[in-house]
Amino acid sequence: MSISIPDLVTVRARHPEAVAEAAARRVRRPLLGDSGRLMIVAADHPARGALGVGDRRLAMANRADLLERLCIALSRPGVDGVLATADILDDLLLLGVLENKVVMGSMNRGGLAGAVFEMDDRFTGHRAEDIERLRFDAGKLLVRIDYTDPGSLTTLETTARAIDDMAARRLPVFVEPFISRRTDGRVRNDLSAEAVTKSVAIASGLGGSSAYTWLKLPVTDDPDDMGEVLETSTLPAVLLGGEVGEDQEGAYERWRKALRLPTVQGMVVGRSLLYPAEGTVETAVDTAVGLL
Repeated sequence: MSISIPDLVTVRARHPEAVAEAAARRVRRPLLGDSGRLMIVAADHPARGALGVGDRRLAMANRADLLERLCIALSRPGVDGVLATADILDDLLLLGVLENKVVMGSMNRGGLAGAVFEMDDRFTGHRAEDIERLRFDAGKLLVRIDYTDPGSLTTLETTARAIDDMAARRLPVFVEPFISRRTDGRVRNDLSAEAVTKSVAIASGLGGSSAYTWLKLPVTDDPDDMGEVLETSTLPAVLLGGEVGEDQEGAYERWRKALRLPTVQGMVVGRSLLYPAEGTVETAVDTAVGLL
């Protein structure tokens, strides 16, 4: 699919109401389809200023290229939907590629990558009322917890209230928790079994109801630990794909092992599928779908 940025700009400038109209007529589907599994493609990275893929620091900055990759991914069999911020979802609505797809709005993008306030991750994206108004199917939020950073408390509190707002509307919310710390000025996520277990326990208890809460979790440093980690909660979970790097086959094997666990319902994968280290978007997406 060839993306015409001038055409999108023209519609946005002359007919901004077209976004709401496209959202109103979009054909929806259940969160879980007949397979009972979820494959979601993620593209909410740019709004956090995280544009790099591997050694390409601005790989995700070309919007036409990103949209084309998303359209290809969404066209592949077994891909259930997309997670993105408002600007990208609005483009995809205008392109008409979200019919019968799960649409997941990204909610907190305030903790910009590399900023001194990164851990004070405020809700600058979709609100619960936006997701309801646009007839989207779910929301996603990130909650990184640094025991030495006071900003984490603000993130925890606002996360709990966002979970309440989503539950009040009976909308699923995917919570992505990490225990994090600053190393050499950069935020690093701890993927040890103990840290991921703690993050699951903390995230599961946020808000006044967990009825509509899902977990979006990384695979631990040792994939064999995931079974014990997931015994911490009864909440349904999806795997966070993360960046594959050079060992693409090794990453696929880690995902394959974790997907066998009863709590795990699917995957939410972004850059490693949209910008694969080797091969095409089609091949990367089809391989990931095959893991399910």
